[in-house]
Amino acid sequence: MWVVLWLVVWILVVIALFVYFVFLDNQKKQKSDLWIESLDSVTDITVFKHSLSAVVFVNPVLNSVKNEMHKVIVGMDSFINAIIINLFAWWHLLVEGVPWLAKTKVIQTFADVLHLDFVRVQFTPDLLPSDLIWVDIYNNKTKKFETQVGPIVSNILLADEINRTPPKVQSALLEAMQEKQVSIWWKTVSLPDPFLVLATQNPLEQEGTYPLPEAQIDRFLFKILVDYPDHSEEVGILDILENEQDILVKRKMTHQQFVAIRQKIEGVKVPDMVKNYIAKLVQKTRQKHRYLLYGASPRASIGLMMAGKAVAFLEWRNEVVYEDIQKVYLAVLRHRIVLNYDAKVDGVDADTILLELAGQVSL
Repeated sequence: MWVVLWLVVWILVVIALFVYFVFLDNQKKQKSDLWIESLDSVTDITVFKHSLSAVVFVNPVLNSVKNEMHKVIVGMDSFINAIIINLFAWWHLLVEGVPWLAKTKVIQTFADVLHLDFVRVQFTPDLLPSDLIWVDIYNNKTKKFETQVGPIVSNILLADEINRTPPKVQSALLEAMQEKQVSIWWKTVSLPDPFLVLATQNPLEQEGTYPLPEAQIDRFLFKILVDYPDHSEEVGILDILENEQDILVKRKMTHQQFVAIRQKIEGVKVPDMVKNYIAKLVQKTRQKHRYLLYGASPRASIGLMMAGKAVAFLEWRNEVVYEDIQKVYLAVLRHRIVLNYDAKVDGVDADTILLELAGQVSL
């Protein structure tokens, strides 16, 4: 009798706890959804939302590069725009997306169109820094070890699934990304110009991965989120696949043209009012916020300015305007802010927070 009674009591307690936590979770989700939906009513954030896909290629040379890539690549405008901006801003790109979305194909095609050296390295848990930077090979004729540079000495290095390799290998990239050189024993080897690291992260299967340290993440100008194609794009992929053997991708830029374009981008003017706007956007992330743990570093301000210059040149202007900064805002900042636990519990991501903050900054 008493056993049955205790069993009934425990069942009722478990049911009550279950109902309570389900109700609490629904309340948090509704609260988060209402907060997210209210952003559009506060300010016009259309340009921020469209982000890199809103960049219009008016520059004839770079427009021909993009058109040539679209011979074999369907859609993915934000990704293509991000690669071009990063290359000419002389920074690096972090790409996050599930496998099978043709990220490698986009990068390989870009290298072919610009006639650049392209190397793909699969980052695995057993990878060593020497596998990336250099290796000592014994020469039987001279009876000495000879140092041979590794795959890092290239124009475009695809670090595939960079978060699957230990921190020691990840840190081996830092000098290359920042100084455009690598140190091999007592020697310093300069990397070719241009040098671009395109690192991919797989958001699935996080077991056994090594999150990138904040110092390294800050070296990437953009973090791009690659998603599945829509219906029309998927049909276009199938059409291209049928005729891919007949499609020839041509070189559309010489090294001299590349150097000249980069010099012109560096010469694009940034008015004081735009610099002030950049500073306000970045400093807004450092103010106290219920979902923010840390704000963006000064590299975010530099990144916004450099990316804004590239966007202005792509749109055939010699001066940066507010909209140029707004188009690259999310890509530059989404990996530079650190969210707290409450944001994760409420299901709020970095883009949502950044859009709210941007709406509070006046021109």
